[in-house]
Amino acid sequence: MFFQLPAISFINIIDMLVVAALIYKLFQWIRGTRAVQLLKGLVVLLVATTISDWLGLYTINWILKNIRTMVVVAIPVVFQPELRRALERLGRGKFFARPLIFLGEEDTVRIIDEIIRAVFIMSKNRTGALIVLERETGINDYIETGIKLDSVISGEFLINIFVSNSPLHDGAAIIRGDRVAAAGCFLPLSENPNLSKELGTRHRAAIGITEISDSAAIVVSEETGTVSLAYEGKITRNLDEKALREVLTDMLVQKTISQASFWNWRS
Repeated sequence: MFFQLPAISFINIIDMLVVAALIYKLFQWIRGTRAVQLLKGLVVLLVATTISDWLGLYTINWILKNIRTMVVVAIPVVFQPELRRALERLGRGKFFARPLIFLGEEDTVRIIDEIIRAVFIMSKNRTGALIVLERETGINDYIETGIKLDSVISGEFLINIFVSNSPLHDGAAIIRGDRVAAAGCFLPLSENPNLSKELGTRHRAAIGITEISDSAAIVVSEETGTVSLAYEGKITRNLDEKALREVLTDMLVQKTISQASFWNWRS
Protein backbone atom coordinates (compact mmCIF):
# COMPACT_ATOMS: atom_id res chain seq x y z
CA MET A 1 0.00 0.00 0.00
CA PHE A 2 1.48 3.26 -1.12
CA PHE A 3 1.44 6.36 1.04
CA GLN A 4 -0.89 8.90 -0.49
CA LEU A 5 -0.14 12.60 -0.09
CA PRO A 6 -3.12 14.73 0.95
CA ALA A 7 -4.53 17.07 -1.67
CA ILE A 8 -3.17 20.61 -1.44
CA SER A 9 -5.70 23.33 -2.16
CA PHE A 10 -5.13 26.96 -3.13
CA ILE A 11 -6.00 28.00 0.45
CA ASN A 12 -3.30 25.65 1.78
CA ILE A 13 -0.72 27.30 -0.46
CA ILE A 14 -1.79 30.78 0.71
CA ASP A 15 -1.59 29.54 4.31
CA MET A 16 1.99 28.27 3.84
CA LEU A 17 3.10 31.45 2.05
CA VAL A 18 1.74 33.64 4.86
CA VAL A 19 3.49 31.54 7.50
CA ALA A 20 6.75 31.66 5.50
CA ALA A 21 6.48 35.46 5.17
CA LEU A 22 5.88 35.83 8.91
CA ILE A 23 8.85 33.60 9.77
CA TYR A 24 11.05 35.56 7.34
CA LYS A 25 9.94 38.85 8.91
CA LEU A 26 10.58 37.47 12.39
CA PHE A 27 14.16 36.52 11.52
CA GLN A 28 14.67 39.88 9.81
CA TRP A 29 13.35 41.66 12.90
CA ILE A 30 15.56 39.85 15.43
CA ARG A 31 18.71 39.93 13.29
CA GLY A 32 21.27 42.22 14.91
CA THR A 33 19.61 42.04 18.35
CA ARG A 34 20.37 39.98 21.45
CA ALA A 35 17.59 37.56 20.45
CA VAL A 36 19.97 36.02 17.91
CA GLN A 37 22.35 34.90 20.65
CA LEU A 38 19.49 33.33 22.60
CA LEU A 39 18.32 31.42 19.53
CA LYS A 40 21.84 30.11 19.00
CA GLY A 41 21.90 28.97 22.61
CA LEU A 42 18.56 27.20 22.19
CA VAL A 43 19.81 25.41 19.09
CA VAL A 44 22.91 24.22 20.96
CA LEU A 45 20.69 23.07 23.85
CA LEU A 46 18.36 21.12 21.53
CA VAL A 47 21.28 19.46 19.74
CA ALA A 48 22.93 18.53 23.04
CA THR A 49 19.64 17.10 24.37
CA THR A 50 19.16 14.99 21.25
CA ILE A 51 22.73 13.68 21.32
CA SER A 52 22.57 12.83 25.04
CA ASP A 53 19.30 10.93 24.48
CA TRP A 54 20.81 9.05 21.52
CA LEU A 55 23.92 8.09 23.52
CA GLY A 56 21.90 7.01 26.55
CA LEU A 57 23.30 9.70 28.85
CA TYR A 58 20.14 9.77 30.94
CA THR A 59 21.31 12.06 33.74
CA ILE A 60 22.66 14.69 31.36
CA ASN A 61 19.54 14.33 29.21
CA TRP A 62 17.29 14.89 32.25
CA ILE A 63 19.25 18.02 33.23
CA LEU A 64 19.17 19.43 29.70
CA LYS A 65 15.43 18.83 29.34
CA ASN A 66 14.74 20.70 32.59
CA ILE A 67 17.01 23.56 31.54
CA ARG A 68 15.17 23.74 28.22
CA THR A 69 11.84 24.01 30.05
CA MET A 70 13.17 26.84 32.24
CA VAL A 71 14.52 28.71 29.20
CA VAL A 72 11.20 28.50 27.37
CA VAL A 73 9.39 29.88 30.44
CA ALA A 74 11.99 32.68 30.80
CA ILE A 75 11.85 33.87 27.16
CA PRO A 76 8.76 36.12 27.58
CA VAL A 77 10.33 37.72 30.66
CA VAL A 78 13.79 38.27 29.15
CA PHE A 79 12.43 39.65 25.88
CA GLN A 80 9.54 41.66 27.27
CA PRO A 81 10.85 44.96 25.76
CA GLU A 82 11.28 43.39 22.30
CA LEU A 83 7.82 41.79 22.41
CA ARG A 84 6.28 45.09 23.52
CA ARG A 85 7.95 46.97 20.64
CA ALA A 86 6.79 44.34 18.13
CA LEU A 87 3.18 44.65 19.31
CA GLU A 88 3.40 48.44 19.18
CA ARG A 89 4.70 48.33 15.61
CA LEU A 90 1.96 45.89 14.66
CA GLY A 91 -0.64 48.20 16.19
CA ARG A 92 0.72 51.18 14.26
CA GLY A 93 0.62 49.15 11.05
CA LYS A 94 4.41 49.37 10.61
CA PHE A 95 5.45 45.81 11.30
CA PHE A 96 6.17 45.38 7.60
CA ALA A 97 7.91 48.74 7.10
CA ARG A 98 10.52 48.56 4.37
CA PRO A 99 14.14 49.22 5.27
CA LEU A 100 16.05 51.82 3.27
CA ILE A 101 17.75 49.18 1.15
CA PHE A 102 14.36 48.02 -0.20
CA LEU A 103 12.94 51.41 -1.19
CA GLY A 104 12.45 52.24 -4.85
CA GLU A 105 15.35 53.72 -6.80
CA GLU A 106 13.71 57.14 -7.15
CA ASP A 107 12.93 57.41 -3.42
CA THR A 108 16.42 56.27 -2.46
CA VAL A 109 18.08 58.82 -4.75
CA ARG A 110 15.92 61.58 -3.28
CA ILE A 111 16.86 60.57 0.26
CA ILE A 112 20.56 60.51 -0.64
CA ASP A 113 20.23 64.02 -2.14
CA GLU A 114 18.60 65.38 1.01
CA ILE A 115 21.19 63.77 3.30
CA ILE A 116 24.13 65.03 1.25
CA ARG A 117 22.69 68.54 1.08
CA ALA A 118 22.29 68.64 4.86
CA VAL A 119 25.70 67.07 5.54
CA PHE A 120 27.68 69.58 3.51
CA ILE A 121 25.77 72.60 4.82
CA MET A 122 26.64 71.37 8.32
CA SER A 123 30.21 70.72 7.18
CA LYS A 124 30.51 74.31 5.95
CA ASN A 125 29.12 75.63 9.23
CA ARG A 126 31.13 73.13 11.30
CA THR A 127 28.03 71.69 12.91
CA GLY A 128 28.75 68.29 14.42
CA ALA A 129 26.43 65.52 13.25
CA LEU A 130 26.02 61.73 13.25
CA ILE A 131 23.51 60.17 10.85
CA VAL A 132 22.94 56.40 10.76
CA LEU A 133 21.32 54.68 7.78
CA GLU A 134 19.66 51.42 8.83
CA ARG A 135 19.90 48.76 6.15
CA GLU A 136 18.91 45.08 6.54
CA THR A 137 19.98 44.54 10.15
CA GLY A 138 17.47 46.00 12.58
CA ILE A 139 18.85 48.42 15.18
CA ASN A 140 15.69 48.90 17.25
CA ASP A 141 17.63 48.70 20.50
CA TYR A 142 19.40 51.95 19.62
CA ILE A 143 16.37 53.69 18.15
CA GLU A 144 14.69 53.15 21.51
CA THR A 145 17.43 55.13 23.29
CA GLY A 146 16.52 58.35 21.46
CA ILE A 147 13.50 60.55 20.87
CA LYS A 148 11.00 58.98 18.44
CA LEU A 149 10.32 61.25 15.45
CA ASP A 150 9.04 59.20 12.49
CA SER A 151 9.50 62.26 10.27
CA VAL A 152 9.92 62.77 6.54
CA ILE A 153 13.57 63.15 5.53
CA SER A 154 14.58 66.61 4.38
CA GLY A 155 17.83 68.54 4.44
CA GLU A 156 16.35 71.31 6.58
CA PHE A 157 14.98 68.87 9.14
CA LEU A 158 18.33 67.09 9.52
CA ILE A 159 20.14 70.40 9.94
CA ASN A 160 17.68 71.50 12.66
CA ILE A 161 18.28 68.27 14.58
CA PHE A 162 21.98 69.04 14.97
CA VAL A 163 21.77 72.77 15.69
CA SER A 164 24.25 73.58 18.46
CA ASN A 165 22.88 73.42 22.01
CA SER A 166 19.65 71.72 20.88
CA PRO A 167 18.46 68.75 22.99
CA LEU A 168 19.22 66.28 20.16
CA HIS A 169 22.57 67.76 19.08
CA ASP A 170 24.88 65.26 20.79
CA GLY A 171 23.09 62.04 19.81
CA ALA A 172 22.69 60.21 16.52
CA ALA A 173 19.82 60.53 14.06
CA ILE A 174 18.75 57.13 12.73
CA ILE A 175 17.09 56.84 9.33
CA ARG A 176 14.85 53.88 8.63
CA GLY A 177 13.34 53.63 5.19
CA ASP A 178 12.15 57.05 4.07
CA ARG A 179 11.75 58.38 7.63
CA VAL A 180 13.92 59.80 10.38
CA ALA A 181 13.00 57.20 12.98
CA ALA A 182 14.63 58.87 15.98
CA ALA A 183 17.24 61.39 17.05
CA GLY A 184 19.39 61.86 20.13
CA CYS A 185 20.16 58.13 20.05
CA PHE A 186 23.03 56.58 21.99
CA LEU A 187 25.26 54.23 20.01
CA PRO A 188 27.87 51.69 21.16
CA LEU A 189 31.43 53.00 21.02
CA SER A 190 33.96 50.95 19.09
CA GLU A 191 36.52 49.20 21.27
CA ASN A 192 38.95 48.68 18.39
CA PRO A 193 42.40 49.44 19.91
CA ASN A 194 43.85 50.25 16.49
CA LEU A 195 41.71 53.33 15.89
CA SER A 196 43.45 56.68 15.63
CA LYS A 197 43.59 58.67 18.84
CA GLU A 198 42.34 61.66 16.84
CA LEU A 199 38.89 60.11 16.50
CA GLY A 200 36.35 61.55 18.89
CA THR A 201 33.19 60.12 20.41
CA ARG A 202 31.05 60.66 17.29
CA HIS A 203 33.50 58.82 15.06
CA ARG A 204 33.89 55.94 17.54
CA ALA A 205 30.10 55.66 17.85
CA ALA A 206 29.77 55.62 14.06
CA ILE A 207 32.28 52.80 13.81
CA GLY A 208 30.70 50.99 16.75
CA ILE A 209 27.22 50.77 15.21
CA THR A 210 28.69 49.49 11.92
CA GLU A 211 30.63 46.78 13.77
CA ILE A 212 27.42 45.18 15.05
CA SER A 213 25.15 45.81 12.05
CA ASP A 214 25.25 46.48 8.32
CA SER A 215 24.28 50.12 8.86
CA ALA A 216 26.24 53.02 7.39
CA ALA A 217 27.03 56.09 9.49
CA ILE A 218 27.90 59.59 8.29
CA VAL A 219 29.86 61.87 10.61
CA VAL A 220 30.44 65.62 10.40
CA SER A 221 33.29 66.81 12.61
CA GLU A 222 32.43 69.76 14.81
CA GLU A 223 36.07 70.80 15.06
CA THR A 224 37.14 70.61 11.41
CA GLY A 225 33.93 70.20 9.42
CA THR A 226 35.32 67.11 7.65
CA VAL A 227 32.85 64.46 6.50
CA SER A 228 33.46 60.76 7.18
CA LEU A 229 31.60 57.55 6.40
CA ALA A 230 31.74 54.44 8.59
CA TYR A 231 30.78 51.02 7.24
CA GLU A 232 31.59 47.45 8.31
CA GLY A 233 33.69 48.68 11.22
CA LYS A 234 35.90 50.89 9.05
CA ILE A 235 35.85 54.63 8.50
CA THR A 236 36.75 56.75 5.48
CA ARG A 237 37.51 60.38 6.27
CA ASN A 238 37.71 63.66 4.35
CA LEU A 239 35.03 62.81 1.81
CA ASP A 240 33.83 65.47 -0.60
CA GLU A 241 30.29 65.69 -1.94
CA LYS A 242 31.01 63.70 -5.09
CA ALA A 243 32.78 60.87 -3.23
CA LEU A 244 30.04 60.54 -0.61
CA ARG A 245 27.34 60.49 -3.26
CA GLU A 246 29.15 57.77 -5.21
CA VAL A 247 29.59 55.60 -2.12
CA LEU A 248 25.97 55.95 -0.95
CA THR A 249 24.63 55.38 -4.46
CA ASP A 250 26.72 52.24 -4.87
CA MET A 251 25.73 51.03 -1.40
CA LEU A 252 22.02 51.76 -1.55
CA VAL A 253 20.72 52.44 -5.05
CA GLN A 254 22.42 49.51 -6.82
CA LYS A 255 21.15 47.05 -4.23
CA THR A 256 17.73 48.68 -4.36
CA ILE A 257 17.53 48.00 -8.10
CA SER A 258 18.32 44.32 -7.61
CA GLN A 259 15.60 43.99 -4.94
CA ALA A 260 12.93 46.10 -6.64
CA SER A 261 11.10 43.27 -8.43
CA PHE A 262 10.82 41.25 -5.20
CA TRP A 263 9.26 44.12 -3.25
CA ASN A 264 7.00 45.11 -6.14
CA TRP A 265 5.69 41.55 -6.16
CA ARG A 266 5.00 41.72 -2.42
CA SER A 267 3.20 45.04 -2.82
